[in-house]
Amino acid sequence: MSSIAPAPRRSVLGSKDRLKTALAAGVGTSVENYDFVAYGTAAALYFGAVFFPSDDRLTGTLLAFGTLAVGFVMRPVGGAVGGYLGDRFGRKPVLVGAMIVMGAATFAIGLMPTYAQIGVAAPILLTLIRMVQGLAFGAEWGGAITMAYEHAPWHRRGMFAAIPQAGNPLGIALASAMFAWSATLEGDWQWRTPFLFSSVLVIVALIVRSRLSESPEFREAQAKGTVEKNPFVATLRDDWRGILRVIALRIVESFAYYSTATYLLNYVTELDPDLRPVALGAITGASIVAIGMTFFAGAITDRIGRRPLYIGACIAALAFAFPMYLLTNTMEPALVIAVFIIGIGVIHATLTGTQGSLLTEQFRTQTRTSGASLGYQLAASLGGFAPLLAAAIVGAMGWPGAALLYMLAAGIGLAGILLTKETWTRAERERVAALVAAERAAS
Repeated sequence: MSSIAPAPRRSVLGSKDRLKTALAAGVGTSVENYDFVAYGTAAALYFGAVFFPSDDRLTGTLLAFGTLAVGFVMRPVGGAVGGYLGDRFGRKPVLVGAMIVMGAATFAIGLMPTYAQIGVAAPILLTLIRMVQGLAFGAEWGGAITMAYEHAPWHRRGMFAAIPQAGNPLGIALASAMFAWSATLEGDWQWRTPFLFSSVLVIVALIVRSRLSESPEFREAQAKGTVEKNPFVATLRDDWRGILRVIALRIVESFAYYSTATYLLNYVTELDPDLRPVALGAITGASIVAIGMTFFAGAITDRIGRRPLYIGACIAALAFAFPMYLLTNTMEPALVIAVFIIGIGVIHATLTGTQGSLLTEQFRTQTRTSGASLGYQLAASLGGFAPLLAAAIVGAMGWPGAALLYMLAAGIGLAGILLTKETWTRAERERVAALVAAERAAS
């Protein structure tokens, strides 16, 4: 006899835990992004000298960005594992497990001995820990988005799926603020403190996530016996087109962020070291703007569909590629701040706010976590090379090379969304609106 209790009837108004689940997913996502982004910031500002000392500053920077990229390479593996477990055994256990692993890895970086202390063993250990970070981060995203989406009211899924996405800039803002503050400390505490502080955030997120209920759609699939025995294989067999769409849609967002918040931060510091506090403060401010913009973008998609907003954001990224560097090259603090706010607070936030529902809707319930995670993290593994590629290209041909790289990513995203069918059509919006009205009238 099955021990699985029959799933309750799913309501078009969502589960009773819909808001709590979305907020808990957002809290966890913010912590995951804090941990991951803290590494990117430290790589841009400190790790070249601390772990990869070299007479050539560019070489040290490239090596530091190389370890940043290693974490991105591991993210598809984490996405595959987390997606499989989430579609096979439930979304909630993956969220809790990924949080524990990420927290432990980030705290360990804060305790790392430097190259001056243990020599070549230091960058090797750093790279290994970075790989663990990548695995955990890759496993986390799909479960968080899926949980928020599947608990949400059907007519507000864009908005609810944007809540965990808003955790991205919240984590970025926290990490940037911590690095801005820790820059006032002495010696290695400038980069160690933000990593050690993450343990506090992890404990809070674990408490919140441990109290969540499982996804109603997953419980329904369990009750009906339709859970895939091997969701990873099923996803590759049946949903490979959806994975390719997600990769194209995600590349523009991933490159847009890491080209701005990580590479451009390094570029500004190289232009004028005195602008480092300005750039860090600008990233923090832009990330705060992005929290609201992400949520707003998700809510707008519930009214007009997912494609129009994504198309507009990709066009904006194309248009912004060269002005981003032209404005930065003036070294005027106000213009540098404006660049980060436009790049992160507006363009990137619009993309992420739309992605929560857009990417999730490319897949059915049985393979949703696997498909969305694989596509998302495969694209992230490419986007993680953006700072490394930008640094190498700029070393060869100057700043226009970085602008062209940004433009290429925006072009791929635009092509991807133009080839993707609308997942929230006018007809579907009207059908769901009628169901919502009927359920409200019945209650």
